[in-house]
Formats: sequence, structure tokens, C-alpha cells
Amino acid sequence: MSTPRLELERITKRYPAVVANSEVSLVVQPGETHAVLGENGAGKSTLMKVIYGAVKPDAGSVRWDGRPVAIRNPHEARALGISMVFQHFSLFDTLTVAENVWLGLGKTVSLAQVTRDIEAKAAEYGLEVNPSRHVHTLSVGEMQRVEIIRALLTNPRLLILDEPTSVLTPQAVDKLFAVLKQLAAQGCSILYISHKLHEIRELCTRCTVMRGGRVTGDCDPRRETNASLSRMMIGAEPPALAHHDRKPGELALRVADLRLPALDQFGVALEGVSLEVRAGEVVGIAGVSGNGQQELLLALSGEDRRTPPAAIEVLGRAAGAMGPAQRRRLGLHFVPEERLGRGAVPTLSLAHNLMLTRTESIGRSGWIDVGALGRQAQGIIERFKVRAGGPQAPAQSLSGGNLQKFIVGREIDARPRLLVVAQPTWGVDVGAAAQIRAELLALRDAGCAVLVVSEELEELFDISDRLHVMAKGRLSPSLPRAQATVSRIGEWMSGLWEPEGVHA
Repeated sequence: MSTPRLELERITKRYPAVVANSEVSLVVQPGETHAVLGENGAGKSTLMKVIYGAVKPDAGSVRWDGRPVAIRNPHEARALGISMVFQHFSLFDTLTVAENVWLGLGKTVSLAQVTRDIEAKAAEYGLEVNPSRHVHTLSVGEMQRVEIIRALLTNPRLLILDEPTSVLTPQAVDKLFAVLKQLAAQGCSILYISHKLHEIRELCTRCTVMRGGRVTGDCDPRRETNASLSRMMIGAEPPALAHHDRKPGELALRVADLRLPALDQFGVALEGVSLEVRAGEVVGIAGVSGNGQQELLLALSGEDRRTPPAAIEVLGRAAGAMGPAQRRRLGLHFVPEERLGRGAVPTLSLAHNLMLTRTESIGRSGWIDVGALGRQAQGIIERFKVRAGGPQAPAQSLSGGNLQKFIVGREIDARPRLLVVAQPTWGVDVGAAAQIRAELLALRDAGCAVLVVSEELEELFDISDRLHVMAKGRLSPSLPRAQATVSRIGEWMSGLWEPEGVHA
């Protein structure tokens, strides 16, 4: 046996409300693609941050190429040859893609050279990125590509990937896997975190399972099934979705020939987008990230106020000129794709984050009923099985999947008449994803109109009654779920759809 690339022995990390890692041991060999599997809050991301030097362990030791090391910060990790793609992006919004990448590469290379290197890597791996774009203009899928390219540019000896495909299309995932297999063949070790069990079975040669901060088992995922991996991770298989056919009701959302110029030089213009969503149905929108989904969501939520008043109708009211609060009063609730920053304020407690979209605990005098607010937050925590240190836990203290459950739960719990949700199960484990999807279907069955924008085709096939595809700022005709296939939707993602003979 060769000397292991990385050895962790009895790593422990405690926080005031939780023990994130408890005596975790792990060995990664050169050229090995090693999965770390566990439900949300199992301690996976914390362990990866310990390896990368972003978190200091309270106990335990680390060996690198057989030698004891103390990795005190990410700079020292990169010097060893460790790169990491975070689940929550570590990018500066006001800088360009190239400037963000340049920050981590030191002063030995010019910005112009970094720009050329990004373009070369993007072309080599099929991950389309414009180095000149400012990060705040990117969708989450495009930010994911930036993080992956930034890591690849360091020529790592150990590459840590935390949910790298959560907002990538199937085509982009295939390209990424080809890259990762090539890196592993060249001797690069890969630590891979994903809740997509089929990805782990396809890509990884070893799997360590964590539950409650501890290692509870290991296996060769190539010899397992999705069901057996699920049982190892959450102790059970996720329940099957109950999809009841029903006749849609009244028109809840109508978008009529919506045309909006791009917000900036790198944005996407909306070109004649028309859409209807009725009470008691789920309508899905598929597409490659960066094709106008972000612009459409801003128009629907009321954040982009350039919309002509009659271009968007919410429950029979012309709402194009209304802001988010006015639309909420009509019954429209919205889950954005960015968890931290838009969906939640990182430093505020879960209870106070409720007030971003919920006002039940605010009395007529303007005073906040703190007790009612805490009980409301606790109810969502319990209903959606959110692992957190209670209603007063800061949003930023939760794992990505648990924060996603809380944000989605906050809006579902509001009993909306119309729910617009982007990437509803981004970064959540298989059990939580099944629960969120079941809650969306229950909301639909209760008469709510639901619009889901997602890059997870499997998710859209699971819950949608009808499907659209967005490409280059245009929206395809709708397609009943029964007529939708992966190949057909894939063709439409290129903007190739037939204008006639499709159900509107």
C-alpha cells in the first residue's frame, strides 16, 4: 500500500449548540475518489473545512503524505496542494470572475494571465464562464462553475468538492465527471460530498458514512444501490411521492408577452415570455443556468420594478408594478435560489429571519410579540425537521440543507395562494428532498398554484404537472409531464422547440 495522501485521526469540533464532529477518522489514498455521505447536519462540511484550514479542530490530528501537519488557514492548505469548492460560495459580489480567482493565486501571476487561464479551463472542461462578468450578475449555477474552475486552476493534489453539482445541469455534470475521473487517474485525490446517490455510485471508489457528527460506516458505493446507501445515511428509504391527478382551478399567475432588456451588459433579456399557472397545479421551468431564469424570478418576485403593470397578473390583479410586499398581500410567496443574503440574513436568528416575509407576530402598534415569533419559528423547525440550536440560532450556523428546509418551510407555512420557488431542494439530503417535494405536492392538492424553477430534471419530472424550458431569454410552450422525456427537454434547452402541436 502507498502512503495515504490524507489521514484524519479522532477529529473533534464542538460549537456551543452542537458537536459537529466527534472523533472522526478518515483515510484518503492518492488517486482515490472518496465520498463522504450523510444527512443534513451530519458534520460533513465542518470536517471538510477542518481539512482546508477554514475551521480549527478542538482535538485530533492530521497527517499529509505520512507527515503530521497543522493546517491553520486556507493559504497553508493551498500550499500543500489542497483546494476546496464550498457549498456556499466564497466569492466577492462586487469583483469580476477573474478578480475573484486572482485573489487566491498570489502575486506571481497577472490578472491578464488569470483571465486567459480561466478561458482555457472553461473551454477545456465545457464550463462556460465569462471572466469579465461581475459576480453579482451571475446565477448560482454560474457561480458554481466559477468555484470549480478556480479550484482546478490550482492543480490540486487533493480536491474537496462540497455539493458541486447541486445547481449544474445533467450535461454539465457529465463533463465535470469526465474531468474528475481524469484528475484521479493522474493521482489527484478527491473528497466528494453529494446527496445525489447515483453520482456517488458512478464516481466514487470509497464511501464514508456520517451520522450525528460520527463515522457510522464505510463501503464501496459501486457495490451498493441507492436504497442501501439511503438506509446507511438516514436509516430508511425516502417515502415515495403520492402524485394525484386533479383538474386545475382558477388562474393564479399570468405572464403575458413579458419583454425586459438585460439589467447589465452580461445579463439576459427576456423576450416575449408568456406563462400561466392555475390553482392546484405545479408548473416546472427547466433550463441551463444563466438563460433568463434569474431575470424572470426577479420580475415575478417584484424585485425588478421595470415590468409593465399588465404583463404580470397575480390572482386577477395587474401586479407588474407592485413590489414584493404588495404581492405577498395578494398571496404570492417566493423562495429565492440564494439562501444566504436573499433568503436569510446570515447574522440574524431563525426567528427574526421569519420577519423577512412573515408579519403575523407584529401587532397593530408595531411591537413584535417575541414569544409568538419564537413559537412560530419552533413550529417550522419541528415540522420540517430542521437541525438547529432552536429559534434563536443564527441562520449562518445551520448547514446549507437545514437552512434550505427552514426557508422553504417558512414560505409553505404561510399558506400561500401562489408559491414561486427556485431550486427547492438545493443541497438537501434525500430524505429532506422527499419531504420538501411532498410538501409542495400537498400545497398543490390544497389548491395552491406552484411554480418551480429548477435545474434538477428528476425533481421537475417528480412534481410537475406541466413543464416549460427556458433558453436564451425565451420560454418554450408547456408540455404535460406524461409527454416529457430527458432527451426532449435536453433538445429544448438549446432553444430548439416546435411552436405548433404542443399543449399551451
